[in-house]
This record gives sequence, C-alpha cells and structure tokens, in this order.
Amino acid sequence: MSKRAVKLEIKNMSKLFKNGDGVREVNLAVYEGEFLTMLGPSGCGKTTILRAIGGFSDVDEGDILIDDRSIVHLPPEKRPTAMVFQSYNLWSHMTIYDNLAFGLQIRKVPKKEIQERTREMLELVKMGGVEKKYPAQLSGGQQQRVAIARALLLQPSVLLLDEPFSALDAKIRSQMREELKRIQDDLNITVVFVTHDQAEAMAISHRIVVMNTGVFEQVGTPTEIYDEPASRYVASFIGDMNFIQEPDGKVLAVRPEAITLSKSDENGKWNGTIRTIMVLGHYAEIIVQIGDQALKVFQPRLISDTFRQNDRVSLSFDKYHVYNN
Repeated sequence: MSKRAVKLEIKNMSKLFKNGDGVREVNLAVYEGEFLTMLGPSGCGKTTILRAIGGFSDVDEGDILIDDRSIVHLPPEKRPTAMVFQSYNLWSHMTIYDNLAFGLQIRKVPKKEIQERTREMLELVKMGGVEKKYPAQLSGGQQQRVAIARALLLQPSVLLLDEPFSALDAKIRSQMREELKRIQDDLNITVVFVTHDQAEAMAISHRIVVMNTGVFEQVGTPTEIYDEPASRYVASFIGDMNFIQEPDGKVLAVRPEAITLSKSDENGKWNGTIRTIMVLGHYAEIIVQIGDQALKVFQPRLISDTFRQNDRVSLSFDKYHVYNN
C-alpha cells in the first residue's frame, strides 16, 4: 500500500469535547484503494475521527487533506466523501429509486444518466429490481446495501462507514462484509471503516488502526497486529490470548494455538490438569489448570481426541510475548 499515492491525510488533528473525551494530534495517511479500519471500544475516538473526515464535526486543530487538498473548512456536501451510518438513513416516504437518485438530482445529473447509474449500482450491490419498493419493504441487510449503493453513486474519493453492520444478525453481517470487500476491490475505492468488532476488522482490512482512549495503540496489517501486538492492550483486544503473571512482574502473552500439549505425570512450572475439552468442529478448545491460572489451548481434532478430562499434561509455548504489568 505504501507504494500507492496518499488519498487521505490527517495532520496533527485534535477534537476535544467538554467532558475531555476526543482525540489529540492525530496523524494518519490512507492510501489510494486502501481499506483501512479504525478498531476500538465505544468512546475510544474512532467515530470522532470519521465524523471529522466527513465534515459532521469541526476540528479544534490540524488539517485533513484529500488528494493533497484541504477539506477541513468545507461542509459535508462539498467534501469528496460519502458516509454510511449504522442506521440506514433511508427516507421512508421515498422509493428506493428516489432515495438513490436524490443526490444525483441535486448535482443536476441528466435524468437518463441517473437511471442508468442507479440501475448499475443496484446490480453491483445485488439489489436489482427493487427500484419501486420502499425501505420498509426491505430487510435490514437489504436496506444497508441500498445505503451503500447511495453513497457509492456519489463517486466519493473516500467512502466512510460508521459501524454499518452492527444492527444486523451474525449471518447477514458476515455476508455483508464479504459483499463490501468485493465491491471495494471491484471499484478500487478508498474506504475508512469504523467498528468495535475485531473479527470484522481482521477479515476485511488492508490495515487496522487499534485505538484506545483517543490514541493509536498500533497501526498495521491484520497479520502484523495479530502476530506482533505492540502492547498488552492490543494483545488483549485482537483474538484470544492467555496472560500469565510472572513472579518478576512481567506478563507472558501466548495465543491458544501457540501452545503444544503432551501427556505428563510430572510436576513442573508448565504442567497442569485438563479441566474441559470443547470440540468446535475441526479443532477443540481445551482448558488447562496450572495452579490458580486457567489457560485456553486450541488443538487440532486429531490431537485433541487423544486427551481426556483430568489428564495431566505438559505445556510448551511455540511463541509468546512479554509485557510489563
């Protein structure tokens, strides 16, 4: 990605609210055609940044540039961005066609072109043939597809998405993120996506910004963040992780899949007793009790089938990280 041109750049941006929440001195470059996700819990500042990019919140300091042009003083309708919200924001009294056509009509696009572009965009999001329906006649997932189509029709330089799938059930949510990734790849559009769901971020992002109370804990590819978490916070937020308190005050962090089990009757530092075995398809989750600590271990089915509850086992770590407490 770093070989591509910078599409969006945030320079020393700060936005603080009266209660002290917000973000300080944010610096971030997003590249042409990149899918960048801002990941973190509620209140960490990710939506504040997204709204500032879209023009829905003024910034206190700093600048925001798209294609090397400052947009920080432009209203939302003048910015080369389009935003998709968690609530679909479709006008209930208008047909799907009218919902999609409205933005193009404001821009004085010819009627025939509006019809053609609307039809093509609905086909792209696999919603062809719904032009005459009203939002209430569609499911939540279908409404969100229409909301994405409406945003894409404006041909934004940067598409902004604020937890657009959080109101959907798990199956539809998974389908929607696959569709979004397909559309992003097909159009090579630059996307800034906000979510609190780490699995979602890992599945669809080129890079992830892990946020914590207004600051960036780590920026990297999903693989970098999963394999080399920069802090204990990142390690705890991305994927499953065991944290083992050491006598010297250090903390060992080890992924469940990085633990190897073998049967052993010995009493050593990394010897324990199997408390539970839960088969989860092609692998099993095994809980091993070592002293007062319970460690989660993932093992392939062929291996897990050789163990039983209350077996004494020895643990070895293929990879681990060390953090200060």
